[in-house]
Amino acid sequence: MLSPTKRIAILHYQLGYNDGVSLEAEKWKSVFEAQGHRVFRVAGDLGASEGILVEGLSYHDKAVQLLDRMAFSQIKPNEEENFVNRISALSADLESRLEKAFSDLGIDLLIVNNIWSVALNLPAAIALERVCKKLALPVIAHHHDFYWERKNGGSPTCATVEAIAGEYFPPNGQNLTHIVINSFAQNQMKSRKKTEAIIAPNVMDFDTPYAKIDMYNCDLRQKAGIKPNDIFVLQATRIITRKAIELAIDLVKRLNHLDMLQKLHEKNLYDGRRFDKENKVVLVLAGQDTDDNTGVYLKHLKEKAEAEGVPLHIISHMVGPKRLQDGKQKIYTLEDCYAVADLVTYPSQWEGWGNQLLEAVLAKLPVACFEYPVFLSDIKTEGIEVISLGSSTINPGMHGFFQIAHATMEKAAHLCLQVLTDREFRERMTENNFRIGHSKFSYQTLHELLLKIIDCE
Repeated sequence: MLSPTKRIAILHYQLGYNDGVSLEAEKWKSVFEAQGHRVFRVAGDLGASEGILVEGLSYHDKAVQLLDRMAFSQIKPNEEENFVNRISALSADLESRLEKAFSDLGIDLLIVNNIWSVALNLPAAIALERVCKKLALPVIAHHHDFYWERKNGGSPTCATVEAIAGEYFPPNGQNLTHIVINSFAQNQMKSRKKTEAIIAPNVMDFDTPYAKIDMYNCDLRQKAGIKPNDIFVLQATRIITRKAIELAIDLVKRLNHLDMLQKLHEKNLYDGRRFDKENKVVLVLAGQDTDDNTGVYLKHLKEKAEAEGVPLHIISHMVGPKRLQDGKQKIYTLEDCYAVADLVTYPSQWEGWGNQLLEAVLAKLPVACFEYPVFLSDIKTEGIEVISLGSSTINPGMHGFFQIAHATMEKAAHLCLQVLTDREFRERMTENNFRIGHSKFSYQTLHELLLKIIDCE
């Protein structure tokens, strides 16, 4: 039985950032603390957060990245022995640091995020498993992503990596409970690892007011160069290829066609604003550019938007994990972006869950969404309603950009027009989504699940 005063460590490669895993880790921390437990962050990079920094745990170290490339991209036959020796040396060093950190904290329960699943740091996975066995720590392994899901290389390059993957990604043990975030991962765990896993969906705090305009964010539009009566279409995700942001550009292009603009001019917007001839539908990218090709994808998006006359505002430099006023530089949060947005685009082709989709539901905003596999299997089935961008793409365009059927885009654009001008229709959709989110994807949902998992009912 878990007592009300347990000491819990939440472990990840990095914490304190806007990535999905860090955000979910913070939610777990909040729920555990609400239950009366003491929670510590432990990571190789703590970003803007406080916690215990453990050198060698991050996957950004050059030595770790080299091992990752050798493990899942390419390794020469004469490199395998050196590869094994490097893993052994790094894991031994990290093992002692992890053991000291856990012992110093006196933890009773460890929450491991992704280190035993996405496999970005092999020495960390090995060291962690050894420490947990040595200290007989009860562990919840929270798997958000798996190495076999990687777009560019998820297959072991040699027998050594196959053996490591089999033993550590993920490991098995009597004190180990596996958590996954969707039914696809649950099925994969069963078929690949012969291991049962519990589904814990991403959640939001549906009991706390969210994304409201206040004295801090009321100038965000102006700072971003967007007119008060422009239609603010928010793309809140990171800027990477699988997010298919080109589809958001295509949608905004269609909304800026003369026939659509004429209909917007004829009516007031859903909140009473007047959309006049000097106004436009603008696409705003608020996420960070973390594309593997270092800016190439963003460059192509800019070129596409310019060629097709789509007003594109990139405000990544204005958005951070916390509000910050430093002289003339003002930093907003994603929540501030949702507060001033009119519509959210979510054209991603694959998500383990969909944090930004759930954020939009929490903010009571309509979402133009590509129906990616996990949305179809785990979210749409609960009744969440979106403006559909379909569930399949057609032949890729220039730069490998995703495309959807013309008829699908037309239907989506007309539904966007309706939610932008018909207040009653818009509220019916967004309020119903909020009620479902509150029932199925709230902190209370996570609270009840964690109580069952840790046998503390």
